Amino acid sequence: MAAKGGEVTRSQASSAPPARTQPTAALLSELVAHLRENRTQLREEWVRRITESRLLTAMTKDEIFAEATSVFDNYVEVLETGSVEALQAYARNLSERIIPRGVETHEVVGIVLLLRDVLARSLFKKYQADFALLNRVLDAYEPAANRIANTVAVGFVQERERIIRQQQEAIRELSTPVLQVRERLLILPMIGIVDSQRARQLTEQLLRGIRSNRAKVVVMDITGVPSVDSTVANHLVQTVEASRLLGATVIVTGLSPEIAQTLVTIGVDLAKMNTVGDLQGGIEEAERLLGYEVLLSKDKKELVPRDEE
Repeated sequence: MAAKGGEVTRSQASSAPPARTQPTAALLSELVAHLRENRTQLREEWVRRITESRLLTAMTKDEIFAEATSVFDNYVEVLETGSVEALQAYARNLSERIIPRGVETHEVVGIVLLLRDVLARSLFKKYQADFALLNRVLDAYEPAANRIANTVAVGFVQERERIIRQQQEAIRELSTPVLQVRERLLILPMIGIVDSQRARQLTEQLLRGIRSNRAKVVVMDITGVPSVDSTVANHLVQTVEASRLLGATVIVTGLSPEIAQTLVTIGVDLAKMNTVGDLQGGIEEAERLLGYEVLLSKDKKELVPRDEE
């Protein structure tokens, strides 16, 4: 029956061919077979492009080729299975090995995009005589290739951030050492900017040190701290109180006028804090609290407990 007004009948619509055939498992299998068949040639072309682009310069050519082989095989496996778990594991492992050597994020992203380009050019060459089939192949390939590039890039960035966090923790550990001067006496020298995170870490380190060394007196020297905000100042006060609950007296030395003003502003009663002008004076006060006394003789100065005078 003819259509009225130029409309297409249901029977006509159902018999019309679809505008585009959806990618199939068979098409992906054909794509994977092509990449595996040309594995050696494609890897060599990829490594050549990496070298020409001056990427991964911290690695030797043999190292680049070895890693390229692993990346290529993982790449093809993702295209075949659709699963990125193995690729994610490899990306983490690769990142652990190359980040310490100075490889940057843009280099990793760059080599993955180069591989995508090398493989795409190979597909163009194979299917150039059949434009419709080429479109179907690219429809199947491009989403998977984008997913692979994203997986590798995210894995590298996450590993890099993890290493940076570890380095920051190590720096904080070095910048706030809890030192045992003598039995029952600890010194905590603080240098640099103290933010909320570092203040919390400082408290944890100090309390662990007090417990493990059975400390009775702690000298907290803040001469090297230029300033603190009210939040950090409150945290320092809480550190002093927490130490007192563990049985240790905290002597604060090196208070600058700016930090003292901050403590007054937030309402801290400085009369309740044991403060001494400098580190030397703080150590002398700590020794007095521990019952030590300096005995002077003609040849030497000796520190002994009072009951041994």
